Amino acid sequence: MKYKQIKPKKIYEQVADELLSMIREGKLKPGEKLSSVTQLAENFQVGRSAIREALATLRAMGLVEMKQGEGTYVKAFEPEEIVYPLQHALLMSEEDRTELMEVRHILETGIAASAALNRSDEDLVQMEQALAEMKEFAGDPEKGEKADLAFHMTIAHAAQNKLLLRLMHHVSDLTGESMRETRQICLFGENAAPEELNKQHEAILDAIRTKQPEQARLAMVAHLEYVEGVLRNYME
Repeated sequence: MKYKQIKPKKIYEQVADELLSMIREGKLKPGEKLSSVTQLAENFQVGRSAIREALATLRAMGLVEMKQGEGTYVKAFEPEEIVYPLQHALLMSEEDRTELMEVRHILETGIAASAALNRSDEDLVQMEQALAEMKEFAGDPEKGEKADLAFHMTIAHAAQNKLLLRLMHHVSDLTGESMRETRQICLFGENAAPEELNKQHEAILDAIRTKQPEQARLAMVAHLEYVEGVLRNYME
């Protein structure tokens, strides 16, 4: 008989387990603001990156939310809804993020260039609408992320290549995770810079609108490199 290997829990998983227990037991109540990342790191005697990953896990489970300029709060929930172990949370490892960003570089830079050559007027309208919604819902993580993903998927559609579009759809769930992390940091982190994301998306849109494929490619490269830097600095 073969037995499944038992792997020790990582530090962030242990922190997330403890916070989850405190939420379920009512020690942390809905609406209550959590301590800062620095304070939690001191309390748990762990690094700040472990705290950030633990909070990302709880956020993926829908148990906490980040409010712009305020901090992280416990969300209202029904105890019976918390039935999934933490390993099922939508949280990517550092290796996953690195590989995903490599895939995004390979796919999306070429797609942006192709979109600049092949886009329709309707594609432009949809991109402009998605960008407007990103700005409108800057304080709403769920709607903002949805608009962000719609912007990138519309670019893929504008490339007029069915195989590329299928590939983008195939990685869209993971791409959404990357966008969620980036938007949370840029919009709600200690060094929040929402206008930077908007400027990058505008640069991509302008290049596609004016049918400049190389400029569109470079604008997408700049955006993805910025995303990589944000995630890397956040996890340090």
